[in-house]
Amino acid sequence: MHSPVPVKHVAVLGGGILGVSTAVHLLRDGASVVLVTEAGVASGASGRSLAWLNSAGGRPEAYHRLRMAGIDRYRTLLAQHPGIDWLGFGGGIHWDGPGSGEALRERHDAETSHGYASRLLREGEVGEALAGIDPAVDPGSVAGPAVSNPGEGWVSLPHLIRHLLVEFRALGGELHEHAGKAAVAVENGRTTGLQLPGGGTVRADAVLVAAGADTPAVVGELGINLPDASDLAMLVITEPAGTPLSSVLNTPRVSVRPHPGNRLAMDHTWYLDRIIRDPSGGYSIDPATVQELADEASRVLAGHPALHPAEYLIGRKPVPGDGLPVLGELESAPGCFVAFTHSGATLGLIAGELLAQEILTGRRHPMLAEFRAERFS
Repeated sequence: MHSPVPVKHVAVLGGGILGVSTAVHLLRDGASVVLVTEAGVASGASGRSLAWLNSAGGRPEAYHRLRMAGIDRYRTLLAQHPGIDWLGFGGGIHWDGPGSGEALRERHDAETSHGYASRLLREGEVGEALAGIDPAVDPGSVAGPAVSNPGEGWVSLPHLIRHLLVEFRALGGELHEHAGKAAVAVENGRTTGLQLPGGGTVRADAVLVAAGADTPAVVGELGINLPDASDLAMLVITEPAGTPLSSVLNTPRVSVRPHPGNRLAMDHTWYLDRIIRDPSGGYSIDPATVQELADEASRVLAGHPALHPAEYLIGRKPVPGDGLPVLGELESAPGCFVAFTHSGATLGLIAGELLAQEILTGRRHPMLAEFRAERFS
């Protein structure tokens, strides 16, 4: 890594979980931090993430280890704050529908191959098994086998971000919300801070770019190409639902999890071609489609409760071109670090911790070795 001078002052671009988590870890270790957001904190991808905490399915071993460390940090947080209602570990249940038996067996085998807690529920035992796993699920809605992952959880990222910002402010962090689109400033080949719209600057020894789906565009101005597969996403949050669901459900037509206030949060992909880009640059969708997603959630819940959307949030979700995280310093832009990943929820706390260590010590952490931007060179 490039560390010709000690890092004491850090500018963080992005008010989502990756930016806020890294900022808090930096402050804990004695750095001074300025956090700059284009809009408000948690107004981007973190505000509309299903935030399923998992390492399900098959994935590279290094990625699995990093995700499991991420889950561990959430369990630690819950042990320290047992009364919070915005983080839970009620497990996860996945099913795909008729004809999915072989694919689910392969998924289960991939999970157990690296010791991930996984139980394959064969077609004839799903009903009885679900009654003991999560009675809020209607077993009649499960066509075919299913996989249960009892170690999985969920988090409401806006609640977590607000929780972290209390510490951020107490430790002296400086927050600039609604700052517009900032750019990384470079002088004599080294990052020197952030250039704000209107000519203002934030001087820093190092910069972290954690701007969600905008991250490739931000570092692209430095001549760095980060392959980008970012796509649209919509999260729907219901009115209080009156269901005791504790698991995260991933089903053929809806993914759904608990949400604070006895609400539910849900998303999927089948409606993405119905999202319309407004002339102003925002997004809209027919409310009937939003209700249709809520109805899909009702069908998989016991008693089929009436679900009424309270709000829906649409925008781009950050996805690197090869699907794996991009974390760490940019070789060709000394002092500029990036955090660009689709798994921002699961990695939010651990990535912030490891990035803060790298920024302040100049030493590359071995757990991030597979996730450097240089792999695209």
